[in-house]
This record gives sequence, structure tokens and C-alpha cells, in this order.
Amino acid sequence: MKNLELVSIGFGNIVSAARIVAVIGPESAPVKRIVQDAREHRLLIDASCGRKTRAVLMMDSGHVVLSALQTETIARRLCADYRAEG
Repeated sequence: MKNLELVSIGFGNIVSAARIVAVIGPESAPVKRIVQDAREHRLLIDASCGRKTRAVLMMDSGHVVLSALQTETIARRLCADYRAEG
């Protein structure tokens, strides 16, 4: 069985590191449109637990995941997982 690498995105929420395509900030208008489109198509996963969204994760499945952690924090966790693997 293939090794499943997970990354914590805050508040006990975990996603597969291998399925993340991009981690982006939520401030720009294009990202806000992506989030709204995902909501309308029922592909949005809100893992921010009611807190302010600070990162938007784009998944290879087309799902969009919202996180209350900053993009840099998630990127550091992904890099730490990658270094530990190598």
C-alpha cells in the first residue's frame, strides 16, 4: 500500500498532501470567484471552523478547501513533510 502523507490545515482538519495543487490567499477577486463557484457546485469544504479564511487550498479533484491557517504556515508544513520523506 502506498504511503499516505497528510498535512494538518488547522483545528483537527487534515488533507492529503499529494492531492494539493495550490495554496493561495483568499483576498483577490479571482480567488473569491473560484470559492463562490466551488460553493455553487458543492465542491467547497470549509475547514476554517467559523474563523476568518486565510488560505484556500485547490485540490486535484476540483474541490476547494478553506483554512484559517495562513498560506505560509501550510506551505511550511508541506515542505517539512516533503523533507522528512526524502
